[in-house]
Amino acid sequence: MKAIYKNGRFEFSFWVYVPEDLQEGEKLPLMLFLHGAGERGEDLELVLKHGLPKYFKESPPVRAIMVAPQCPLGITWINQIEKLKSFFDKILATYPVDLDKVTLTGISMGGFGTWEYAMTYPETFAAIAPVCGGGQAWRCDSLIHMPIRTFHGDKDDVVSPFYSYEMVDTLLRKGGNPELTIFHNVAHNSWEPAYEKTDLIAWLAKQDKKTNRQ
Repeated sequence: MKAIYKNGRFEFSFWVYVPEDLQEGEKLPLMLFLHGAGERGEDLELVLKHGLPKYFKESPPVRAIMVAPQCPLGITWINQIEKLKSFFDKILATYPVDLDKVTLTGISMGGFGTWEYAMTYPETFAAIAPVCGGGQAWRCDSLIHMPIRTFHGDKDDVVSPFYSYEMVDTLLRKGGNPELTIFHNVAHNSWEPAYEKTDLIAWLAKQDKKTNRQ
């Protein structure tokens, strides 16, 4: 379903998927997806090209709520974190979400946004999965106890795999336990094997803060 979130000074168009057979009183996991730079703008159909929106549009792979906002042209997700939080707080208050089972994933620009959002507001998420992204590794202390799976192609000439290595290596040195998957002979489109050839989507749907952080 298409929808628009408005907050006076800004708005986000977004896709939201909620299972049609939702039961009264049922609370579901929620996955927030951040798209890449090529899907910015005012054509919301672009957001369906890659990642979670593509799979939920075709045949929902798990029983969960999926939300995918669209970033305006000329800016990036990492410049929109406070606006994203305002938007996402509204989502969490509107839909039947199990607040212990909220996860975040994104690709390329959205991978950078995933790292940034999670480092800024780690308490929101049970787990994250940045794909071909990166971030300010020196700020990653807040993610030491976060379940993290990250993915990159070793032939990526748009976002160097160095960025994922840097985040993961820094977290490992600080006592975290992130998991890095490098796809050999894969370029920038590492989101395809990440979502299609691993159990990533099912893994995200199973994450639970109550059990992850005991």
